[in-house]
Amino acid sequence: MAANPTFLAPGEGETVFSVSSVPIKFGPGALREVGADAQSLGMKRVALFVDPHVLASAPGETALGALRAAGLDVEVYDRARCEPNSDSFEEAAAFAREGDIDGFVSMGGGSVMDTAKAANLLSSYPDELIAYINAPIGKAKPIPGRLKPHIACPTTCGTGSETTGIAIVDLKSVGLKTGIASPMLKPSLAIVDPTTTESLPGGVVAASGFDVLSHAVESYTARPYTSRPRPAHPLQRPPYQGSTPYNDIGSIAAIRLGGKYLVRAVRDAEDKEARHRLMFASTLAGLAFGSAGVHVPHAMSYSVATLKHEFTAKGYEERDPMVPHGIAVVINAPAAFRFTASANPGRHLEAAAALGADVAGAAPEDAGEILARAFISLMRETALPSGIAALGYGEADVPALAEGAFAQQRPLVMAPRSVSKQDLESIYRDALRYW
Repeated sequence: MAANPTFLAPGEGETVFSVSSVPIKFGPGALREVGADAQSLGMKRVALFVDPHVLASAPGETALGALRAAGLDVEVYDRARCEPNSDSFEEAAAFAREGDIDGFVSMGGGSVMDTAKAANLLSSYPDELIAYINAPIGKAKPIPGRLKPHIACPTTCGTGSETTGIAIVDLKSVGLKTGIASPMLKPSLAIVDPTTTESLPGGVVAASGFDVLSHAVESYTARPYTSRPRPAHPLQRPPYQGSTPYNDIGSIAAIRLGGKYLVRAVRDAEDKEARHRLMFASTLAGLAFGSAGVHVPHAMSYSVATLKHEFTAKGYEERDPMVPHGIAVVINAPAAFRFTASANPGRHLEAAAALGADVAGAAPEDAGEILARAFISLMRETALPSGIAALGYGEADVPALAEGAFAQQRPLVMAPRSVSKQDLESIYRDALRYW
């Protein structure tokens, strides 16, 4: 059974795409304005969701000081779990309900921002978490209405959570990583201050930076929006529509920036230009995939992050063993793009060229290998694991990995070609070891 529905030929399917973007404020010093921005959104009693390491940093002090200087009553929540699970989402929601919160400011990586989204949802419209989880794992209950204002302030150059209506969670009841997806979850404002990346360990920059590249390449190579059927009603048009002329612009720009600056940003914390440009690439990629969606590497990442917890990544030594999201994604990317390239070799070659690969004279049948090798080269230069075997997985784990990935239909339907469970098993085998 294939995940994707039959693609429609040009002229038979959708002719319209829509864009619903989060307002963004970008630049050094932007965090100094968070208090005024929270005021303008009507906040009075604010929940500041923040990573404890960030709270103790200069950017953390800047944000907290700005909120208090604006006369806001601030309740700090610094217990968001890195790679959140259902328990941590529920705990955060209880904090928001009991604190009589009327607005949220999140400051950290994707885990913190996603936790704030979930706390906002579950405190505004209480229900079991499974009710809102994406189908077929959850019930995919529509969010009944608007949520409380939320300002998202990323401190890592990677997840793009500040621009999307997605919250990712490790759902303990089923042992799978999945999520909630709704335009209602999008933050009211994203404040992107690239100075927050200047003190990040190189390993964290690598993990988050590869998430940027994966987002961008997946959205650029996603199935075209015209391959989907027209919705029966405009309100039924999905938020993740496939590649569009709009998202293509941000995607290819983010790929170029990542290809140019990722290695520099990882290797040299003093290279502010590289880290600031990588943060801008993250913003561009977030806007792009928030419209187009992602596909196979992200679908595969959830099993990789969930089924084993014995790997410790560089830069994450103070945390419990786990696979950071960006590593869980990119570790599948070379094998996944080898598989998807036949659906649109030109797009895959364009992505490889944007990463810096030489594609002169390349044949269409070489596109997947060229793009895979471009990713592998960057992975080796930034000391990433050599494949999922380095994370503790082996041949015996492949069926379970594929089973979990096949449950992730929301991203899989964005793939440029149909993906069966057997296909996923083959891709995981290819991803066991790259060098």
